[in-house]
Amino acid sequence: MVSWPVITVDGPGGAGKGTLSRMLADHFGWHLLDSGALYRITGYACLQAGVDWADEPAVAEVARQLDTRFVTRADGEVGVLYAGRDVTAAIRSEDGGRGASVVAALPSVRDALLERQRDFRQARGLIADGRDMGTVVFPDAPLKIFLTASAEERARRRYEQLRGKGESVSLPRLLEDIKERDARDSSRAVAPLVPACDAVVIDSTATPADAVFEAVLLEASRRGLSA
Repeated sequence: MVSWPVITVDGPGGAGKGTLSRMLADHFGWHLLDSGALYRITGYACLQAGVDWADEPAVAEVARQLDTRFVTRADGEVGVLYAGRDVTAAIRSEDGGRGASVVAALPSVRDALLERQRDFRQARGLIADGRDMGTVVFPDAPLKIFLTASAEERARRRYEQLRGKGESVSLPRLLEDIKERDARDSSRAVAPLVPACDAVVIDSTATPADAVFEAVLLEASRRGLSA
């Protein structure tokens, strides 16, 4: 069986993982896995079904039954469909992020989504965006990136993103939420948010997206990965 190459891009929310992953997928012509979206959809689906995020068995069952797929929209962005409906905006909200962080801390939910994530490894390769892609889901990936940035910079980016969508948001509240999620993600018992031992760590706080992209391409070339 052919084992297609994977580049994993892990790190906290707002570090630029999504932008970098899309750039890499476009460059290599590989598949793209937004693993965070699967957890966001799980949280969203629970809300729609009236399932409490703290009810682990029920949440795990929701995760196992997810009717979801990713599509490339006309604007080039990755859209998310749940039960045939476009839920991209709904799951990208701050509530969607909180829901994802809560359900992602549940071991049985992570187990339910593990094989679904690994199924994205198809010809000719995969860019996997998440928080435990290099440590748990694809530990044999030939290139693992851990992208980080200061909490203040990530809050500022999120603030500008939400303001651009016309949402009324508080920068101090966003910063508080990011710090709370960081603490929850890094301290959970299962698959905590930490760099893989062989990951290349990149701090994007003061580094433009294009420069981060070029740095990753250089690392990929060193490992014999090419478009």
